[in-house]
Amino acid sequence: MNNQTRIEKMQHLLQSLNPSQLEIVDDSHQHIGHPGAKSGAGHFTVKIACSDFEGKSMVACHQLIYRALDEMIGPDIHALSIKIIKS
Repeated sequence: MNNQTRIEKMQHLLQSLNPSQLEIVDDSHQHIGHPGAKSGAGHFTVKIACSDFEGKSMVACHQLIYRALDEMIGPDIHALSIKIIKS
């Protein structure tokens, strides 16, 4: 699977959170030569705003995102940076 396909799948899976804003950036080019990059899995940044995050800790917000992307963590996503956008 290429990274554009991975981004599309991530966007689809994150729709379960009903985000008001969602941007996924492929950071893989910054990690060429990194031991984790050898597997072919990508490095991504997720920027997301979601009403479900209101009143939740940053850890709880991250847990929701990781649950939504669970099937991709490992085989498709090697590293994930999360930026919560406060609405």
